[in-house]
Amino acid sequence: MPNIKLSDVSLEFPIYDPVTRSLRRSITRSIPVGGQIKKSRNERVSILALDSINITLQDGDRIALLGHNGAGKTSMLKLLAGFYEPTSGSILTEGKVSALLSLTAGMDYNLSGYENIMLCGMLHGISKPEVQQKMHGIAEFSELGSYLDLPVRLYSQGMKLRLAFSICTSIDSDILLLDEWVGVGDKAFILKARQRLSELVFQSSIMVLATHSSNVAKQLCNKALILEHGKLLYYGEINQAIEFQESYGLK
Repeated sequence: MPNIKLSDVSLEFPIYDPVTRSLRRSITRSIPVGGQIKKSRNERVSILALDSINITLQDGDRIALLGHNGAGKTSMLKLLAGFYEPTSGSILTEGKVSALLSLTAGMDYNLSGYENIMLCGMLHGISKPEVQQKMHGIAEFSELGSYLDLPVRLYSQGMKLRLAFSICTSIDSDILLLDEWVGVGDKAFILKARQRLSELVFQSSIMVLATHSSNVAKQLCNKALILEHGKLLYYGEINQAIEFQESYGLK
């Protein structure tokens, strides 16, 4: 059964920029947004993006990841996706993860659209024969037609996102990670993309969505996890979480 368990997980980013040396005397333990700024005994400065997180995500969980800008939402998603390793603590994941975070990551703009479908599909852990089976469906969904024979560097930004979205959302997974409710392309394609995302959310065993919209959270999620300065403030049922967020004065 798909699940994710975080045990006393912290994520810390050291700052090596020499400029920080002149700022050390003015550094405080926290700032209005973002993780906590730390200074160790040897004067090493770092950002504590996530601080001692203990949660378990199980089959059927649809989690809204809430908090101010810089609260640690994207860091949490990248940690769950396996892009980051915890600085301390442990994370155990059972199930295949699909992360729609940076859609165009891994694309080679000198290759054609078709070649990028193969490249990105394999980078996401799909075998070559599986990508070949999905090729037609991905191409059809992207609506890019003959442009798929051309180098991606010739595409507009919207076309690149269409292609990347079509690839990423064609991958079967148990655990779906989303950074905001993705909108790509023109109005007609956005409607189609949202329908595809809704299907993925329904099919996944676990979904984690970072969002600033309480309406989207209530529509798609049954639980919420609220972060502030990298600390877990609240984890529980969605309506109670929204009430907590509002009473706490968070946006």
